[in-house]
Amino acid sequence: MKFYDFKAKKMNKQEISMDNYKGKVILVVNTASKCGLTPQFKDLEALYQEYKDKGLEILGFPCNQFAKQDSGSNEEIHEFCQLNYGVTFTMFEKIDVNGKDAHPLYKYLKSQAKSLLGKEIKWNFTKFLIDSNGNVIKRYAPTVSPLKIKSDIENLLR
Repeated sequence: MKFYDFKAKKMNKQEISMDNYKGKVILVVNTASKCGLTPQFKDLEALYQEYKDKGLEILGFPCNQFAKQDSGSNEEIHEFCQLNYGVTFTMFEKIDVNGKDAHPLYKYLKSQAKSLLGKEIKWNFTKFLIDSNGNVIKRYAPTVSPLKIKSDIENLLR
């Protein structure tokens, strides 16, 4: 399996193939609305605004597996992200990122880029950077600011 073989449902329930993002640099992030790291939405949106016309896509996947920090409905989560952080990058329906019910895309991402602490996602806002050919290039810890990924994104966009 490759990154482009997976599908996920956007907040509007429309199923999207990752194949739609061929040729783009992609940052995949598991998000949460009630987390100490939630303000990262602001920096993710800033990155998206700066680089979307150069080929960057940011894909947000809400997850409620860490201290129940995204317990709202998909509609509530989407509204929260738009009202509080002006999020315009693509947000998908809430998923599991760990365990037997983990979304197949996340099972794949974790198999391609492990953290120092192993394969499992440890917290909200773990980030995966994918190049324009669909290769998982790097995994970033939740506490890594999206703005610190800027140079890696710029290198892939060249």
